[in-house]
Amino acid sequence: MTRECSLLLPRVCAALADPRQPSSDDTCLEKLLDWFRELAESDPTVKLMEDNPCLTEFITSVLALPEPSPSILSFTLRLAGILAASENRFQHLQQEQLLVRLFGRDGFLNSSLWEDASVRSGWVEGVHSMMHHQLALHLLCHGGGINMIFTLQGDPSLFVASAASQLLVHMLTLSVESETTKPLTTKDCNWPACARMIIKHIEDSLQSSSASDIEQSLKLLTGLFGSCRAAWTEVLWLGIAKQIESFLMEETVRAPHTLANLLLNMTWSPVFCDTEGSFWALVTSALEHLTPVEAGPLAVGILRLYKCPQDVRIQALTVLLQPMDCILRAASQPLEYAGLLDESVSDPITVESLLSSKSSCTGLLCQTLAHLEELLSLVLLPVDLPYTSLLRSLITILQFCNGFVNPTSPLGSTISRILVNCFRVQRSALDVLAALSERKGCDTLIENLFDVLLAYLESPNTSPTVLKKTFHATSKWLARLQELSCSNNQWQQTEKILKDVFLVLQKRLCSPCWEVRDSSLEFLTVLIKCLRDQDEFRQSLLSSEVPRLTENLLEDPESYVRASAVTAVGHLAFITYFAPESPVTWNHCNKENTVAKLQEILSTDQEGFPRRAVINIFTKWLRQGCTGQLEDTVQFVSRAIQTVEHDLDWEVRLGGLELVEVFCTQTICQLGLPKCPYAPVSSAVSPSLPQDESLQIFCRAKLFSFLFQSLCDCDKPVAQRACDILLALRGTFHPISTLKDSQGARDSPAGCGIAWLQRTLRQGSLAQNFPTDGANGVDFQDPESMMLALSTIDLEELHDELNKSSDHVEKSPQSLLQDILATVGTIKENEADCY
Repeated sequence: MTRECSLLLPRVCAALADPRQPSSDDTCLEKLLDWFRELAESDPTVKLMEDNPCLTEFITSVLALPEPSPSILSFTLRLAGILAASENRFQHLQQEQLLVRLFGRDGFLNSSLWEDASVRSGWVEGVHSMMHHQLALHLLCHGGGINMIFTLQGDPSLFVASAASQLLVHMLTLSVESETTKPLTTKDCNWPACARMIIKHIEDSLQSSSASDIEQSLKLLTGLFGSCRAAWTEVLWLGIAKQIESFLMEETVRAPHTLANLLLNMTWSPVFCDTEGSFWALVTSALEHLTPVEAGPLAVGILRLYKCPQDVRIQALTVLLQPMDCILRAASQPLEYAGLLDESVSDPITVESLLSSKSSCTGLLCQTLAHLEELLSLVLLPVDLPYTSLLRSLITILQFCNGFVNPTSPLGSTISRILVNCFRVQRSALDVLAALSERKGCDTLIENLFDVLLAYLESPNTSPTVLKKTFHATSKWLARLQELSCSNNQWQQTEKILKDVFLVLQKRLCSPCWEVRDSSLEFLTVLIKCLRDQDEFRQSLLSSEVPRLTENLLEDPESYVRASAVTAVGHLAFITYFAPESPVTWNHCNKENTVAKLQEILSTDQEGFPRRAVINIFTKWLRQGCTGQLEDTVQFVSRAIQTVEHDLDWEVRLGGLELVEVFCTQTICQLGLPKCPYAPVSSAVSPSLPQDESLQIFCRAKLFSFLFQSLCDCDKPVAQRACDILLALRGTFHPISTLKDSQGARDSPAGCGIAWLQRTLRQGSLAQNFPTDGANGVDFQDPESMMLALSTIDLEELHDELNKSSDHVEKSPQSLLQDILATVGTIKENEADCY
């Protein structure tokens, strides 16, 4: 602790303990506790309290108040817990019985203040903080506090109840691991006193007739088995396993979701997952007796395991797939295709009744689909899914939702009525459909799949959000279709599907709904990114009206649509203008018109999104080597940065700096200079050109005026990026070693201008009217002046300053203490930290 803080702390403690003062801001109190926690963890001795007796005096003062404010009392409880985390400080506080008065049965547990949730929360957190040694355990177990923790498990505040459960887990673990002298076994199980009290509470609660008591103990056990992997947890489990098993045998399982979570946490523990027999038999029983909704999370959790008995894994997969199997069977009676399952784990009637009810059908299907998507997102799937049947089931669900199927069974008719126009199920099914495109084995259903996708794309009943999901699934499967076409020469099928897709896209680009136009453009961009190298795709796209309609949307009244149109047009250019095999119809004049349109948007559009999109596209073009020869590129970059340097949107200015960075790197690579991070796309200039040629090019493009001006940008990310680029340029040119007379250069007129520039840059965002026209003796287009600037300006100092947190002063403990004093009005206004 600094001397300044040690002088301020007594005044802060006195102010906080004074009931006449207004309560300090809760955020300041939280920060103060964080500071005390850092101090306490750095030194476990009693020195902190001996050097600052005001801390003990503060706790004593609060205890002496007839009715302290809840926030100050909560703060005091938490502070005392932090200080008592070490045995030395615990004993120091106990000299005056402070901890007993705060946390014992005769403290605040029976006062009216206990009704405030913040006080109960502070009490629990304080106990948890000090629970690092046996002294704290004994205080709670013998002082009556542990009974209060048992009670707080059922607190009306969910936050307090959860904290109490976590505290009991921590206390049980600490008691067993610090107070046992030899490993516990089922034959020799002598639990320590505190652990015995908690375990007895668990056992009594599990045998209670109260559903809430049972659920509280199950949550406690869930937390224990989820956080502790010690061998003694098996000893505890064996004492309660029969009771847990009995819950599953009841006609209506109590706390089923919590019970499933408990078993799932145990499957991840090596103590249980490596054992054969009783535990996995209990998991199997849970999968069998819980309803599909209750067992679903347990089933998908088991399927993520790599160490699991095969019969349990098969049963979990069966539970997960039962609703999908039921959908297939309901759509066609008798069943035309193979189902997903050979047999069910639980009674199929249960699943059928859930799918027949409007209140449960949607929830069950959405949960099942979410679990399937979770499994399909895994890189390595521990279980083989029946992909073809699963895809057929998804297609059936989507047909049910859009009314495209006429089921022959009564169950199918009921499900169809429930699911028609059900957006939730449509979105979930389309997410799984997209994920399934990465898996092999679905080739035979491609035609049926695209029939459904195209029907969704065409249907006027498809909502904008569902349409967006449909676009995503379609793009994934079109990419898959291209792979299949390459391998089996089914080009005609691919061409037909692409033609149909672009016909639908033409209509959607003209939709009166801006969200539809926007997602249509995003879909087009995705298609171009993944399919632009395919001849069939390019031909189908360019023979449609999509490119013309896309360019028209550059003038859309909605800024989001204009931004998406910019991105789509930018990617279209890779096909229409920049590809070697671009069609003659897309001539140079059209290319210049498109570039001019984008530059106009960059300079005149009133909204930021389209302008950001333009500068991002320009950078992408530059990266791909699409801006022509070097001189053309210089003009292209110069015009762009002169436009963006005055843009009011900081993200546009930052995009301009990214453009500059790419240009610098490519130019230096083309000229053969060292420190090139990547090879250029094309090389239009001989590497034998002199080294200073690149500096002349940068000056001609007016890069330096933009870079140095950006160093004073009021938005820190812009200034930081500019500084990074300038440091990289200085490292490339090695200006310090090439300047012959650095001191003489500093004394020259140019050097005086550079000195002025350095003073201006040190003002940062406070600099006013930054000159870029040669005023004050700085010529940003003169290579020698810029070499001098790079060598003499202390860019490292600017870099360090820019990378400091904007509130590094305000975050200091001294500033925090001053803020608290200012809040309670005990120091003059000009001494407070104003920010």
